[in-house]
Amino acid sequence: MTLAPDTPRTQRPSGLLPDLARVVRDHVVRATRRRRPEQELPPTPETALLRAMCHDMRSPLASLEALLGTLDRVPADRPELLELARAQTAHLSSMLRTADATGGATRRTGGRLLGDVVRAAVSASGLPAGQLCLALQDRAAGVRVADARVQRILTNLLENAHRHGDGAPVVLAVTSRGGVVRLSLTQDVAHPHRVVQYLRRDVPPVDLTGLGLWSVQRHTHDLGGTVVWAVTGAGLTLRVDLPDR
Repeated sequence: MTLAPDTPRTQRPSGLLPDLARVVRDHVVRATRRRRPEQELPPTPETALLRAMCHDMRSPLASLEALLGTLDRVPADRPELLELARAQTAHLSSMLRTADATGGATRRTGGRLLGDVVRAAVSASGLPAGQLCLALQDRAAGVRVADARVQRILTNLLENAHRHGDGAPVVLAVTSRGGVVRLSLTQDVAHPHRVVQYLRRDVPPVDLTGLGLWSVQRHTHDLGGTVVWAVTGAGLTLRVDLPDR
C-alpha cells in the first residue's frame, strides 16, 4: 500500500493483527480481573488453569502491542523487531496448544521432538541466553512429546526463574531414562521457600500470585508425573519427572 503525501503519519494502525491483539487483551484483562474481597470465591482447578493461561498471555500480548506501535514509527526492516514478533507469536501459539491439550481435544499424532519443545520454551520464557546453561541429553532430545502441556510446564519454570530469580544463573538439565523424561532446573534464589510453597498447594491460589508454579504441578500431575525439590549448596533445584510418551 502506498501512502499519499498528505496521509497523516500519526494515524492509528489498522488491520487484523492490531485488532486481534486488542480483542484478546480485553478478554485477558477481564478474565484475570480480581473480584472485590467480599465476592472472592476459591477457584476450581479448571478455572485456575484458565486463569493461569490468561495470566501467561499478558506478557506476550503486551510485547506485541508495543511492537505494533514501534513498527508504526520506524522502518519495518529491523531484524530485532521481527525476531521479537516471532518469539511472542510462538509464545501465544504455545498458549493455544496448551488450551487445546487441557480442554481434552483430540491429540495430534506424531507429536514434537522434546529438543524442539525445550528450545521453544527457552525462547518463549524471555530468559537471556547468557543467564541459562542448558544440558540437553541426545536421547531426551529425540523423544516425541504429544501433549502441549510439557512445553507449558517448562516455559512456566523458566519464566519464574527469569522474573523472580534476580538475574541468578539458571542450569537446566533435560534427560530421559527408563521411560521417564526429567526436567531439572537449578537456581540460587534468595528465598527458596517462597517458590516451594506454590508447588505444595493442593488447591489453586485465590489471586494470581504463584499461579504459574501451581499450574506446573497441576499439569505434571495430570500427565502422570511428579514434582520434587531440594535445596543444596548450588541453590534450589526443581525436578519434574514425566512419563516418556
